[in-house]
Parts: sequence; C-alpha cells; structure tokens
Amino acid sequence: MANSPQAKKRARQNERRLEVNKARRSRIRTELRKVEEAIASGDKEAATAALRAAQPELMRGVTKGVYHKNTAARKMSRLSSRVKSLA
Repeated sequence: MANSPQAKKRARQNERRLEVNKARRSRIRTELRKVEEAIASGDKEAATAALRAAQPELMRGVTKGVYHKNTAARKMSRLSSRVKSLA
C-alpha cells in the first residue's frame, strides 16, 4: 500500500488513467469489430466506411499511449488489405 503522499497521488492518478484507457480501448475494439463484421458480410462499401471510421480511433489510441504505433499500423494494414480483397 502507498504510504508517502506522492505514492498515494500516483495511485489515484493510475486509477483515473485506467478508466480512461479502458474506455478508449473498448471504443477502438468496437470500431475494429464493425470492420470485421462488414468484411464478413461481404459488403465492400460498408467495410470501407467502417475502416475509415476506425482509422482515426486507432491512431488516437496511439497518440494517447493505449497502443504502440507499430501495432496500430499492423492492424490497419491487415484490415485494409482484407477490405481491398473483397469483390
């Protein structure tokens, strides 16, 4: 347990950041799931629109420190190649 004042403050900050990061990660996963569902349905227009909506969320997660830059780039690359391959 934190005993010093700065350790107590850091513990409070960590709890707040955990909630914010959890919400952001959830929002990103939801957007990625929408892209996956559009790809599964075979609708290229819907998949493209979902991918366009997911990209800024994913990049915002990178700037906020939720995801690593290369992880986000890998996810976007794989999704965009799957969307392109739709008929």
